[in-house]
Amino acid sequence: MHNTLHIATFNIHKGFTHFNARFSLHHQRELLRKLHADVVFLQEVHGTHIEHSKRLADWPSAGQMEFLADAIWNDYAYGKNSVYPAGHHGNALLSKFPIIKTTNTDISAHTSEARGMLHSVMNVPHWDKPLHAICVHLGLFAHWRRQQLLMVTDYINQHIPPDEPLIVAGDFNDWGTRAGKIFAQNARLHEVFEHHAGRPARSFPSWLPILRLDRIYTRGFHVKHVEVHSGPNFVKLSDHALLSATLTRVT
Repeated sequence: MHNTLHIATFNIHKGFTHFNARFSLHHQRELLRKLHADVVFLQEVHGTHIEHSKRLADWPSAGQMEFLADAIWNDYAYGKNSVYPAGHHGNALLSKFPIIKTTNTDISAHTSEARGMLHSVMNVPHWDKPLHAICVHLGLFAHWRRQQLLMVTDYINQHIPPDEPLIVAGDFNDWGTRAGKIFAQNARLHEVFEHHAGRPARSFPSWLPILRLDRIYTRGFHVKHVEVHSGPNFVKLSDHALLSATLTRVT
């Protein structure tokens, strides 16, 4: 169906398992491919890391985004957020649709923690309006997250027409859920797991999720299906669960 969209969001923890115990990027790629998602929102993606590339024999020669996208997602975008002597990391979007424009905006609330908002505009076949995808990874402290969500809300209101479909997904670090509710109201969005279960999904730690950190907010869609991908096998994948959703566009 032309109006059906499969999406996923995943904090890949820079390609490592919890506490960086094991390099898991290859297993992460296998999992993502099995989902058959049209658009994937990724957080903590290494653009480059000199030390890891020397130490790990199976470190990809290109960046992690290119490695994950390979042969499945023809278009992708990367937003560099945190830069250090060995390399840098940030958010990424993988898309089966052409990306026609990308903007990466600094939403850091403090100099000690670099955070960004990656916005890509995509042309979906047979759609009369473009798809807007925003990938975020918010701060660890509540007052920083409130500032960041105000910045994201202002950006949406200024740059995205209200009649164009929008998805905002990523690691919100909002375990109390209050900031997320205010954000949804101010930006006129709906969280997909709240739509199905009344509350955002439990997504951390991935093997036995307790905290509700990761979110998928939408505007202009009906929610057909949502799923939390977690469990003991995620000990070999990442510290965050992966969230997926099937959406149908409101026409």
